[in-house]
Amino acid sequence: MHVMDATTILREVRTWPVEERLRLVEALWDEMVDEGFEFELTEAQKAELDRRIAEADAHPERAIPWEEVQAYLKRPR
Repeated sequence: MHVMDATTILREVRTWPVEERLRLVEALWDEMVDEGFEFELTEAQKAELDRRIAEADAHPERAIPWEEVQAYLKRPR
């Protein structure tokens, strides 16, 4: 079995199409979560999320329905 180092693997992965690289990232992330990895937010990230939640609670009329967000993201560019 031939084992490559991380630098060699990254060099190879950089030649892949973006969609394939994204699939790899998703697969690696899912695998880490399945193995028990728990992502820890920084205090700054927690504060920002709290700020955004408070803003959303204060102004629910500004919310964009999820279906509209999906349609926007899927539109041709």
